[in-house]
Amino acid sequence: MNLPLALLENVDPWIFVFSFVTVAVTLWMGFRSAKTSKTASDFFVAGRSVSVGWNASAISGEYLSAASFMGVAGMVMSSGYDALWYPVCYACGYLFLLLFIAGPLRRFGAYTIPDFAEGRFDSPLFRKIAVCFVLFIGFFYTMPQMKGAGVTLAYIFPGLPYWVGVVLVGAVITLNVALGGMKGITLVQAVQYWIKLFAITVPVFVLMAVVGFYNLQLQANHVTPPAAGIFSEGDTSRTLEAADQIGRKPLVEKAPKDTAWIAPFGPLTTKAVNAAAAALPAEQRPAFLAEHQKPYSLLYTYSLIIALVCGTAGLPHILVRFYTNPDGVAAKRTTMWVMILIGVFYVFPPIFGVIGRNLMPELYTGLAGIKGTDQVVLKLPTLIGAKYGVLGSILSGITCAGAFAAFMSTFSGLLVSMTGALAHDVYGRMLRPKSTPAERLTAFKFAAVLIGGVAITLGCFVEPLEINFMVGQAFAIAAASYFPLLFMSVWWRGMTMKGAATGMLTGGLCALIAAALTNLATLALDKGPMGKIFAGFKGMNDFWAQHPLLRILCEQPAIWSVPLAIGLMILVSKLTAASVPPDIRMKMLVLHAPEQLGLKQEYIQEHQTGAGH
Repeated sequence: MNLPLALLENVDPWIFVFSFVTVAVTLWMGFRSAKTSKTASDFFVAGRSVSVGWNASAISGEYLSAASFMGVAGMVMSSGYDALWYPVCYACGYLFLLLFIAGPLRRFGAYTIPDFAEGRFDSPLFRKIAVCFVLFIGFFYTMPQMKGAGVTLAYIFPGLPYWVGVVLVGAVITLNVALGGMKGITLVQAVQYWIKLFAITVPVFVLMAVVGFYNLQLQANHVTPPAAGIFSEGDTSRTLEAADQIGRKPLVEKAPKDTAWIAPFGPLTTKAVNAAAAALPAEQRPAFLAEHQKPYSLLYTYSLIIALVCGTAGLPHILVRFYTNPDGVAAKRTTMWVMILIGVFYVFPPIFGVIGRNLMPELYTGLAGIKGTDQVVLKLPTLIGAKYGVLGSILSGITCAGAFAAFMSTFSGLLVSMTGALAHDVYGRMLRPKSTPAERLTAFKFAAVLIGGVAITLGCFVEPLEINFMVGQAFAIAAASYFPLLFMSVWWRGMTMKGAATGMLTGGLCALIAAALTNLATLALDKGPMGKIFAGFKGMNDFWAQHPLLRILCEQPAIWSVPLAIGLMILVSKLTAASVPPDIRMKMLVLHAPEQLGLKQEYIQEHQTGAGH
């Protein structure tokens, strides 16, 4: 009975107020929008009536997840400049969407990607395969959002168990989605983008004005402290002056050294080869590192780039957004604006990581209450409190509000995508194709609760994993499954159903299994309850230490799984060329011809009339 009171005693009122207002406004907008969601078209594609500006904001709000708001800063702090590939490639992936996929996908006029898969190849079987990958990718992507929820709630309420935050936030978002579907969350996600942009920019400028601007922070990181954490005599006076000016704290033992942190290949891309070197006798390590470190790091980097760029063009919850535009031209304009909006946002999270390394090195140890560096965005503004009192709490409250907006908007989109796959594709197209619109809407609400429950359960297990790392693996699965399917199906008329299915299944499942293996091995190392649950996989870490190349290929599988998927699609399609759909010429015209020619179609014809649908 005294637990809630004990939790409230340590709560910063400003942080609580900003976070509570964000959740309350989200719920209010969701309930308000839900009143206008009456038809199946509203629930699945927002009535195909979302304007370019609103949709660009909504897609940006949905895309900028906990990985973007918290994970990028945390990974920059923990791994250095290696981690900058994440924000660069997150934004770059939209160029692929703009050039190759957004317009054709909207002109086809489906509701979901499984709709497109069935319609392009005239194969109900292919719809079933495509539905599975909506769920695979979606659940992999929900886990880091749930991690963000648990981390943020544990920060706001010191002493609150991690899983309680996961359950509370997951339940709120599930309720929002069940009530209003796609139309219900579109306004919410659009507003949440601007909340996140405000929450990431204002604290950064205030922080730099108080603790030193970005150039000073960078100069301080060129200093290489010895193990004792005291700056060495050989450092230049300029870097010493910068470190002194910003009040840099001595680095803790678990922090990477400055020379490694600012290196082109840092702790992120070299961890596999470093672990392998650590298992060798001391005299063999220098030669091993000299031979393997650079090529293995390049392999890791290239694979990561492929996963993030191609994965962006294969995320079901992002792709389905283009079906909410009125036409293909609007879809392409939306994509261009999304590139601008997310590009502006990604300038700021790395700054948190750099400043956090200098001024809050205790986050490396996890002694500050939450494991890892993922809380740096939330906690860093509190440093201002020592000098300006309540201003630090207000800024921390703003970043907490942004964190809520981040994982709530992305989880909402994922939930709509996965719920649509169950309610529309599984229930409405496979199990009960003659079901009424009212029955499908009921199925949507039940499916939202089911998917939300599974996502919450999975989220409770991933506390030891880094947010951005998990998202990168979700991108790798999308890159090996949906990206080859969409890219090849849109641009190559010789693709057959058997070719598409073989490539998508093989590439996607290989990436899924490889990513799962590395996650299980990492969870086995946790010193908390997760380590006990997954103790059976602990021996895999010894295997990875002996085979660093295999660890990289499993941890970042895109570099081999994407070519594998595309190669199999081409090979099997050539072997089964007789089964190319007979109306392929008309389908390619629908995908590529300008709307002015009047060839655009709505694949889901039943919803065009709007009457009762």
